[in-house]
Amino acid sequence: MADWHYNEFRQIGVDFSDLQQVLKYDDRQQTKLQEERALVQQLGIRAGQVVVEYGCGTGAFALAAAERGAQVIATDVSKVMLAYAQRRAETAGHAVQFVHAGFLSYQHAAAPADVVVSKFALHHLPDFWKQQALSNIHALLRPGGIFYLQDVVYSFAPQDTDAAIEDWIAAMAREDGSGFSRADFEMHIRDEHSTYAWVLEGMFAHAGFTMREQHFDSPTYARYLVQKGTP
Repeated sequence: MADWHYNEFRQIGVDFSDLQQVLKYDDRQQTKLQEERALVQQLGIRAGQVVVEYGCGTGAFALAAAERGAQVIATDVSKVMLAYAQRRAETAGHAVQFVHAGFLSYQHAAAPADVVVSKFALHHLPDFWKQQALSNIHALLRPGGIFYLQDVVYSFAPQDTDAAIEDWIAAMAREDGSGFSRADFEMHIRDEHSTYAWVLEGMFAHAGFTMREQHFDSPTYARYLVQKGTP
């Protein structure tokens, strides 16, 4: 890659090359396999479909999709996280292809994907590189294929930033180890690259996606379902 290319393997925010952080991930993120199974059903994932997940974490969604008989390719930039997820899938007896790659470096060699999913990973990229990532995802999807994104997305007005951020931290931070701490949220806001909803939605359009659904669970969390081509 050119020297100016973004290094997506460099850990920012929480260091998930640290096994202890990986072991705490599901509890802090409140990941539940049953909820991932519900998402698989919601997205209509079925046997024989090609499903790509960017930022697979501990592999809960990948496992849920594999349970339905999908061909699942799960990527992550943390080798430690990938190893954990792979052991989880092997223990459950499901075949998942795990790839050490991210939005910018993954090279799709399978049939065009039916579904692409990413949860709480796109914010690791600055906006310039988010646009490239979305274009890459659009290119690997079949016509009519869908992309589901869940992430930290700011839907509050810029003039409300201070109050919105402080309200978010007050509502979500946990200092007893049962979730992310105030310091973790402060690090996310300061060092990671969550963006405004209106910016992200413009990126979807520029990448060639059609909006199907958008849900704002709070002024700081959003879920999007977009499609390659016209619904």
